Amino acid sequence: QVQLVESGGGLVQAGGSLRLSCVRSGRTFSPSVMAWFRQAPGKEREFAAAITWSGSTYYADSVKGRFTISRDNARNTVDLQMNSLTPEDTAVYYCACQVKPRGQLQGSSWYDYWGQGTQVTVSS
Repeated sequence: QVQLVESGGGLVQAGGSLRLSCVRSGRTFSPSVMAWFRQAPGKEREFAAAITWSGSTYYADSVKGRFTISRDNARNTVDLQMNSLTPEDTAVYYCACQVKPRGQLQGSSWYDYWGQGTQVTVSS
């Protein structure tokens, strides 16, 4: 079994920054892809950013240039640095893990394990 635990969420003013972290524990393996998704109230879960084992990064257009995803394979962590936050970034942010490469990054159904989520609230 694999556990993903997110931290770092909170309340921030528009224009501010937050850094989310996700720690993976349990079964020992090297995930092909680690990603962050988010879900705003009344909306579907959406892709935010992903990073492959080799370090290639991918971002949703809505966060490109503002968010940076990084991973530390030795520490089994993946972080999401979020800058220039706006109220539209308010959501529960989820860490996700894709065990083997599937050639798909943006659909939530392609991921095998999920964290419980951490709330990010951006005030105007």
